[in-house]
Amino acid sequence: MKVYISVDMEGIAGAMVGKQMGGSSDYERFRHIMTQEANAAVEGALAAGATSVVVNDSHGPMTNLLIEEIHPEAELISGINKPLLQVAGIDEGFDALFFVGHHQREGGGDGVLNHTILGRVIYEVRVNGDPVDEVALNAGVAGVYGVPVALVAGDHELCADAERRFPGIVTAPIKRAIDRYSTRSLSPQKARALIQERATAALEAVAADKLKPYIVETPVTIEVDFKNTASAQMTALIPTVERRGPRGITICADDYVRAFRTFCVAALFGYATSEGQL
Repeated sequence: MKVYISVDMEGIAGAMVGKQMGGSSDYERFRHIMTQEANAAVEGALAAGATSVVVNDSHGPMTNLLIEEIHPEAELISGINKPLLQVAGIDEGFDALFFVGHHQREGGGDGVLNHTILGRVIYEVRVNGDPVDEVALNAGVAGVYGVPVALVAGDHELCADAERRFPGIVTAPIKRAIDRYSTRSLSPQKARALIQERATAALEAVAADKLKPYIVETPVTIEVDFKNTASAQMTALIPTVERRGPRGITICADDYVRAFRTFCVAALFGYATSEGQL
């Protein structure tokens, strides 16, 4: 079985403030924790019979995971210039998708470091009217290629959201959210043990055909609410993107992957133009 692991950073053990995510001495510590949690998921997948594991660095500039520490049986995707971003390469015939270190959407609750894609510029994203987090956005892409979401690891808010959205999914709640900037976390050692255990259980569920791909109804509409008007104004220059009110845009497409790709362009362009300094 081929397993794909998308690894973010906000949902890892102990993480709860922005300086741990980049730009400070704390960041180096958390890069190690992030890499170790990715390795725990790899170990769990291999224990359940995985024959191939690809790990995708899905946080910020997507150059966080330490290749010299990554599990020797895994391949690593790094860098932000990649099609499909957090699930780049998911179209290459995988049997299961794991999300490790991910986080709740902004506005969805008190999840640790909650945001959606680009927290500085995006407030909310809706797919066919339903507010979604990054896991759901990416799961829709995986579903097009027949890949089920099998494991979600992060705080208890994210895991609860995943259990509501994906019937039968296995989750690994490695910390409890107290507030956006505070948490009650397992130790890194216990967090890794839980992720490894749940990764094995997730792949066993896939083998038993207990999990189905997440399919988004098409034609699809993706709505984005930005945090300022400049992002909405400028992203409406993109073909097929329409402005909807002062801070909102709408993307419509006949297939989900096309809509998702357009959304990625709009998100990145909205970020680049938000301060008027493109």
